[in-house]
Amino acid sequence: MVDAVRSSVWLYRLAFVGLALVLLFLRLLPLGGAAGDWPGPDILLCLIFAWVVRRPDYLPVLLVAIVVLLEDLILLRPPGLWCALVVLATEFIRSRATLTRELGFLTEWLLVASMMFALLLAYRMAFSVAFLPQPGFGFALLQTLWSILCYPLVVAASRFAFDLKKPAMGEVDAYGRRL
Repeated sequence: MVDAVRSSVWLYRLAFVGLALVLLFLRLLPLGGAAGDWPGPDILLCLIFAWVVRRPDYLPVLLVAIVVLLEDLILLRPPGLWCALVVLATEFIRSRATLTRELGFLTEWLLVASMMFALLLAYRMAFSVAFLPQPGFGFALLQTLWSILCYPLVVAASRFAFDLKKPAMGEVDAYGRRL
């Protein structure tokens, strides 16, 4: 039984890596995107937050760091900056897993939205301190708003496609540890 549970955790981790690679591939495709178009949401960030809130044991911090660092390198962002910020945000959310388990979806959504805004401000602050050129604030804010609006869709897709739900009160894993 332990092997079945352990292998299912690894299957979820492999599914996350596969989804991340597909999302990264789709982001690299030249689909539309004329100058002045609206930015799309950051679906990978929504996916990371949704999975960390639902089942923090399925996404270890090292896996999140590797996937986001790979995204940094491929999208030619400053290597490690976005990765470090996302890791800090996911660990903040992970440390509140017991709190978010008891709260409703609206509160969870507000927590994730506040983390996305905090990421936006911290990323832009780091760019400002380093005097790096950055896109307009309205563009970045619009992308963050789109990501916040897409978060419930990503949660619903994770729930129905992968049966990813919050653990019930008192639920234990195969080793007898409380989730």
